[in-house]
Amino acid sequence: MKDKIVIITGANSGIGKAAALKFATEGYRVVMACRNMKLSQAAQKEIAEASHNRSVDLMELDVSSFKSIRSFCSAFQAKYPRLDILIHNAAYLSHGEKAYKLSPEHIELSFATNVFGPFLMTRLLADHLGKSQDPRILNACTTNIKHFFDPNRTIEFDNLRGEFRGKRPYSMYKMYGDSKMALLMLTFKMAELYKSKGIQVNALQINRVKLSEATIQNMQSFWKVLAWVQNLTSPLPSGMADTYYHICTSNEYRNVTGQLINHKREIVRPATNEKGIAQLKNILGSGTYPGYAADTQNIEKIWRLSTELTEG
Repeated sequence: MKDKIVIITGANSGIGKAAALKFATEGYRVVMACRNMKLSQAAQKEIAEASHNRSVDLMELDVSSFKSIRSFCSAFQAKYPRLDILIHNAAYLSHGEKAYKLSPEHIELSFATNVFGPFLMTRLLADHLGKSQDPRILNACTTNIKHFFDPNRTIEFDNLRGEFRGKRPYSMYKMYGDSKMALLMLTFKMAELYKSKGIQVNALQINRVKLSEATIQNMQSFWKVLAWVQNLTSPLPSGMADTYYHICTSNEYRNVTGQLINHKREIVRPATNEKGIAQLKNILGSGTYPGYAADTQNIEKIWRLSTELTEG
């Protein structure tokens, strides 16, 4: 696999780091796309030594910044002949944060990082992916999307640039879940559009895993305590990293595209009933996702907004 090239965003901690180690151990040329270079350089060295793989590259990338994304993609295209696997793993996760923060392009920070950044990066790297014999994209989703089994839950499309900052209640936890729902909907649309290039695009519904210290430090006091407590029983990131690898390399998913896959490596289907007992089963189970994600109007709305914000 020495000629296979994979980009993993946020590869300096947590699942991203574990995935970088897995791919490197399997002989892939790994490109760690990271924002914190000091933390990342130590992780790069650790991964290269543990995997005995000298082809572990580190390139600077702030997924919340369109300027940074464009610079990264230009540098990558100049350095590498193609791209085989693109894993959108990086995410802005700061539960308990009270301030409504904006990206350099004045977009709500979690949406800039978790939705519009991956959208732009995918668009810019699509041609390089098209040069691969087996190109695959994996978007890291989350069980937080289950909140959309609540019929009143919607994405605040009209407040993603701070239009109602200070006028509406702000919940970082809600915005994170909304952004991951938006990423799932983009997954469905990307799969359709990139099918002509032979690019497979899927999303993974990540179940609870041990959070890295770096991730926990970004949280506010209550959420920090909760995260530390959950870490006592949560599985290690390496298990989810193995699932990243399996989805992106195995023949089982060679012709699978436009799907949400759960931690059991099963394809998740849209719920057909979201009322009463069925709703409870949907929330507690892992085999269905909210119908909100499959609504074509919702999909077109987030696609149109992504296109408008990233043009230029």
